[in-house]
Amino acid sequence: MKPIETSLLKIKESLHDAGYKLTSQREATMKVLLEKESEHMSAEEIYLLVKKVNPDIGLATVYRTLEMLTELEIVNKVSFDDGLARYDLKKDGAKHFHHHLLCTQCGDIEEVHEDLLEEIEAIVESRFQFLVKDHRLTFHGTCKKCQDQEKKGIQ
Repeated sequence: MKPIETSLLKIKESLHDAGYKLTSQREATMKVLLEKESEHMSAEEIYLLVKKVNPDIGLATVYRTLEMLTELEIVNKVSFDDGLARYDLKKDGAKHFHHHLLCTQCGDIEEVHEDLLEEIEAIVESRFQFLVKDHRLTFHGTCKKCQDQEKKGIQ
């Protein structure tokens, strides 16, 4: 079984466990998310890609699907400097959503899948008696490509 098919099957099980069905519209939306996993797309961008496969789908259906997937913690809704809500899949077996590196010059977004905050979570839980369920972390800075261009005098 291909990785996308395996992921889709797991998502279908999660939907079923929550009382939802994997309709053709939801499946088309999920396939786009899986195929474009690293792209951090907005609902409108996802809609345009889904519409190519399922021409009858409406933008509202894609929005509802994304909200449902967010509630079920299958996807994470993130906002970066552009103010757009973007959607990001949660990795299989991950306790938390991954972190992001946002280049403030070119806008590129890189994912960090390693959980770098376990020690900090333990401190927060101990010191503040606060049970951490999840966290979101985005580092803002300059990517390697932009740094190299700056060194060469290219802007």
